[in-house]
Amino acid sequence: MSYVEVTQEPAFTVHLNGSGGAVNGWVVVDTLVDGLAMGGVRMTAGVTEEEVRGLARDMTDKFTLAGLRIGGAKGGIVSDGSNREETFRTFGRTVKPLLHGGIHLGIDMGVTPADRAVFFDEAGYDPRFRPGSADMPIDWRTYYEPLIDVTGHGVGVAAVTALEASGRSEAARVVVQGFGAVGRAVAQFLEDRGHVVVAVADVQGTISADRLPVADLVAVTDEFGRIDRARLPQHVTTSSAPDAWLDVHADVLILAAQKHALNAENAHRLRAALVVEGANLASDAEAREKARAAGATLVPGVIANIGGAGAAALAVTRVVPFELAADARKAWVFDWIGNRVRENTRALLEIAADRAGDPLPQLLAARRKERR
Repeated sequence: MSYVEVTQEPAFTVHLNGSGGAVNGWVVVDTLVDGLAMGGVRMTAGVTEEEVRGLARDMTDKFTLAGLRIGGAKGGIVSDGSNREETFRTFGRTVKPLLHGGIHLGIDMGVTPADRAVFFDEAGYDPRFRPGSADMPIDWRTYYEPLIDVTGHGVGVAAVTALEASGRSEAARVVVQGFGAVGRAVAQFLEDRGHVVVAVADVQGTISADRLPVADLVAVTDEFGRIDRARLPQHVTTSSAPDAWLDVHADVLILAAQKHALNAENAHRLRAALVVEGANLASDAEAREKARAAGATLVPGVIANIGGAGAAALAVTRVVPFELAADARKAWVFDWIGNRVRENTRALLEIAADRAGDPLPQLLAARRKERR
């Protein structure tokens, strides 16, 4: 079966210089569908326009795979995180025309829900209201905050689906690289289903043991995913060696932290047979090629890491049944995300079983055809 890989340029890129203040960054709108696009805002000292373009393309692919009628976008702010209030107020004034024009911007690495509230407020933007669309009957915070674990849920579903497809019935040994909101949620998801977390990595290094109790680790982890070493159980091993998480014997590796954590320089150390990307751009192309050549299965982030973006897109496109009670509405969103992740993971693995190379372009081509 043949396929065509789409390599179009972004719809447009806005260079941010600041309105009524200074801000350095970009908003890249990769595609527009029905006049809409969305994606999170990333703020790091080293973020680049190229990185934001790649993230925006990832958003396009996520929504295409999920069958959502919205385009992909992404924001990037070059900052070390100081002067947050001023930065996000300036950002809000600067991107006001985009927000009111159908480009919904949310949170990503380095940007918190509180930061989003600041730039929404400064822009006078409320996602409940959009010309030509029914109003949301609840505010954004009421809708979105209960869904904080939905990305981890989707990543967990991808891992379990791939394990089932491999015929595995016994508990898997799991390494979670990155212990922020996504890493914590997927670790709990997998432990709840009988799998064993044997290593967790944060910005300070890797913690490992024959079994790491997830709830105990969460209890000593701050909001930024940093684990307090002074409060760890005595039986654990700690290492500050670079990428020590790759050296832990495991069946499953969850990549839930920085860009290109698995890369051309460290991919030869991969021991896990299954890699699931719970972060955006978690591996580079050469690393993925090396992993496949070594016989590993990789579920990319555009399939596994749809949860938060998908939940937001469901609301922006007014697909969510808002008439449901809060608990039922949350369950509906989790089920919707889980079903899409499961379907796409199974389809990806079926393509991979029939042909060599990267199966993702063929799956994307099929989903694009379905969405027309």
